[in-house]
Amino acid sequence: MLNRKQTHYIDSVFGLMKILLSNDDGIDAPGLQALAEAANSLGELVVAAPAGPQSGVSHTVTWEGAVRIEPRGANRFAVHGTPADCSRLALLKLAPDVKWVLSGINHGGNLGADVHYSGTVAAVREAVLHGWPGIAVSHRHQREKPFDWARAARWVTPILTELMARPIEPGLFYNVNLPHLDPGEPEPKTVWCALDPNPLPLSYRHEAEGFSYDGDYQMRRRKPGADVDVCFSGNIAITAIRLF
Repeated sequence: MLNRKQTHYIDSVFGLMKILLSNDDGIDAPGLQALAEAANSLGELVVAAPAGPQSGVSHTVTWEGAVRIEPRGANRFAVHGTPADCSRLALLKLAPDVKWVLSGINHGGNLGADVHYSGTVAAVREAVLHGWPGIAVSHRHQREKPFDWARAARWVTPILTELMARPIEPGLFYNVNLPHLDPGEPEPKTVWCALDPNPLPLSYRHEAEGFSYDGDYQMRRRKPGADVDVCFSGNIAITAIRLF
């Protein structure tokens, strides 16, 4: 009987690989469509994404009550739950034969400490816990600048091709962050780097109903050469993260 690595290799050679896509911005998010465009040539895509936005829910899972699955066309499912729910139900029920789990492209960076809060990353982390390899992809956002999703998809396709050709290691996944560049700026370099260990700024403003977070994401501390520094400097940051 073939093991997962052998079947992955055979499927990759013959173009039969099935790939699960998810995110935390919701099934209708343009970033998810950009990820689908980037991965379209790499295999058969199955989408299981939250029915609505689930940003910042981290690795929350639904323990009580039912999680409803809403078909949205061929191989496309809106899950009325969290990103981790999406991975659980897809890998158990909807598409247990997928070989990779991809999540994103998130509407905003998931750098350094963000990986602990991110639903986008949690969708991949849940899959890795159950033995599937995965890649989380995010796009840094600078205020008042629109995303160029077509450009992002062009950047992501060769990255996915390279990462998915690597040997599969249990407990390991990849976290990719794209920079937010102006039109006409030079194409970014791809840089392998570590997670930045610095936490997000602790800053809250007091309001009548309580406290609202107002930390400036763009002013977060940077460790030279780590993922925040790489992405904020205009390059693509790739980090290998090990769970065990």
